[in-house]
Amino acid sequence: MTKSQFFQALADKLGVSKKEAQRTYEALVELVYDEIKANGVVNLPDLGKMQKKERAARMGRNPATGETIQIPAKTVLKFRVAKAAKDALL
Repeated sequence: MTKSQFFQALADKLGVSKKEAQRTYEALVELVYDEIKANGVVNLPDLGKMQKKERAARMGRNPATGETIQIPAKTVLKFRVAKAAKDALL
């Protein structure tokens, strides 16, 4: 499903225009980003939980040369799927 198809399907489900569906989606994404920045975690009921995690620095290996390299620490997002979402797909 492309982005345009997604917004059209969302508009059809909500009974609004495609432009309004796009604005609604963008507001939701912005809300999720703001919540993660503020609290480090956001729970999306019946969908899952998105959480900010700090990944420690570590040693790695360049697969092309076999050379050992230092991989710096970084912040990543983890997403855990809710049981309701898993059950809906079975």
